[in-house]
Amino acid sequence: MARALFIIDVQNDFTEGGALGVDGGAAVAAGVTRLLDAHPQAYDHVFASRDWHDGDNDNGGHFATGEAPDYVDTWPVHCVSGTPGADYHPALSTKDVDIHIRKGQGKPAYSIYEGVTQDGETVPEIIERLGITEIDVVGIATDYCVRASALDALEQGTEVRVFSDLVAGVAPESSEAALRELRDAGAEVLSSNTAGL
Repeated sequence: MARALFIIDVQNDFTEGGALGVDGGAAVAAGVTRLLDAHPQAYDHVFASRDWHDGDNDNGGHFATGEAPDYVDTWPVHCVSGTPGADYHPALSTKDVDIHIRKGQGKPAYSIYEGVTQDGETVPEIIERLGITEIDVVGIATDYCVRASALDALEQGTEVRVFSDLVAGVAPESSEAALRELRDAGAEVLSSNTAGL
């Protein structure tokens, strides 16, 4: 039995000033760093995911081209591999991250479970190999990639907690709806301060 932390998409393009920046993104980056600094023994493994999109195509229709993005299925260009927008936010310390996941890479991807390591290993393969049974989820955006990642973790049979103080969403209404959906699906939604790390 092992516990993991999923840090979802805490990237420059998803924080204030980025191509798809959300309010509170920089605060999430700093808060996750504080969490790991305060509880260095809390996690057996720390995953961090990043959108890592191709720069020379529309990534399977994920990038809006020729028409305005609908912000549901199509989006402005963001998190292109190798660009500053795809980098982790500078307030997020990655010294404790031992598993880096890239997702997208030519196709739409929201959940960390759709990504792979640089060596091509999938998240389910890693979870099984490491015997991870409990996952805490933080990051951006509550109503999209955090939601999708936590739902996939539940579907895989792991215990899931989402730290409500360490997520930031695109919109308040859809973020609240996402957290309700996660509770209904079996996740525990709580503040990191009350998680007993």
